[in-house]
Amino acid sequence: MTVKEKSQTLAQQLLAKRYLASLKENPEQYIGVELEFPIVNTLGNKTDVLVAKALFKYLQEVEEFIAIKLDEDGNPVQLQHEINKDQIVFELSYNTIEFAFEKAKTIQEVERRFNHYLSIIQPFLREKQHQIEGRGLHPYWRINNNQPVKIDRYKMLIQFLQLAEKNTNRQFHNYPDYGTFICGNQVQLDVSRDNYLKVINAMNKVEPAKAYLFANSIFDGENWDTTISRDIFWEDSMHGYYQENVGVNPKAFINEQDFLDYLAKTALFYVYREEEILYFDPIRVEDYLAKEKIAAYRLDGTKQDIKPQEEDLKNHRSYHFQDLTTRGTIEYRSVCTQPLNKTFVPIAFHVGLHHNIEELEEYLAQNNYFDFSKENPKELRRQYSKKHLTESELEKIKQYSLDLLTISKRGLIDRGKREEIYLEEIMNELGKC
Repeated sequence: MTVKEKSQTLAQQLLAKRYLASLKENPEQYIGVELEFPIVNTLGNKTDVLVAKALFKYLQEVEEFIAIKLDEDGNPVQLQHEINKDQIVFELSYNTIEFAFEKAKTIQEVERRFNHYLSIIQPFLREKQHQIEGRGLHPYWRINNNQPVKIDRYKMLIQFLQLAEKNTNRQFHNYPDYGTFICGNQVQLDVSRDNYLKVINAMNKVEPAKAYLFANSIFDGENWDTTISRDIFWEDSMHGYYQENVGVNPKAFINEQDFLDYLAKTALFYVYREEEILYFDPIRVEDYLAKEKIAAYRLDGTKQDIKPQEEDLKNHRSYHFQDLTTRGTIEYRSVCTQPLNKTFVPIAFHVGLHHNIEELEEYLAQNNYFDFSKENPKELRRQYSKKHLTESELEKIKQYSLDLLTISKRGLIDRGKREEIYLEEIMNELGKC
């Protein structure tokens, strides 16, 4: 066996240990929700980061939040609720807030906590001419201070993305700080060793409908023909240096080995050496351990050669839209932040389909709109997120979306938690079209 082959085999073994070992045979079903929102100046000026920082201090005074992470200046940047363990954090910049909810049994449980936090946060911000808004892109990205939160991991992330400016191997967009102004709506749902591939394959084929139903990030900085600029920001950045690292899977996985082969083509781009974080040009996981040394960057810009170690794979994270996590869940991460009154619609859509996966699989195999043996879900998502669709495209995607919403609704009804109410409005709107 060659050094390269040994590296590939070991990489797959380590990835299997990292991602598959935590999968249970019959896991209890929970819902894990993460919501990102821009903090917007209502007068049309840039976000005042002093207001954002003051909000986090205020939350500790009026609610049972404690600071579990501070920035270099001593400002709280990650809060945790002492009782329910929800977290509120700055997402990469001080212009964006994220709510990371502790796992729950029902969508309503998460929505109640979210509305409670919002009832505290919005009045505080509005007194200072700011508010949280349901947008997939910060409207004032152009004039904001888009510097990263002053912690090492976020500084590293921006510096890593800025490597695109030096990289001549492929064409990247000109916004390496995009992570400071794009916002997403994400949910994690439990999967088992038996069904995780089935779920990934089926939900991958739902992407064209999600592009149509939940697009909310038109970018005014470029003439991109898409209503979901976040896809371009991800895919045409250093995160998308290898196309296998990000976005929609181009095909269904045949078996577990096929999945591990694909995962091994994703990238590593940073490690820790003692307490220090270092980053480098992306290296495929399957090639990583065969390297004798890697030229890495410190945060101060100086270089240091490092020797790859097996434990470096604990820093691995891919950016797939159907992402298997180390917690035995699939994280769905292709949806833009929604208008505030529609925040929990995509959450319910995912939960219902996830619960009703058998019917979803049957439908996808015989649906009248897309032949997935010939059509690529990645390309279909891009096609159906265009700003203007033809009449026949519109008819096709509306019917496909309505069918999927119906399957999801049946799944929610079967769950017996009355969560189907979240889909009523969107189904009525689509039915009238």
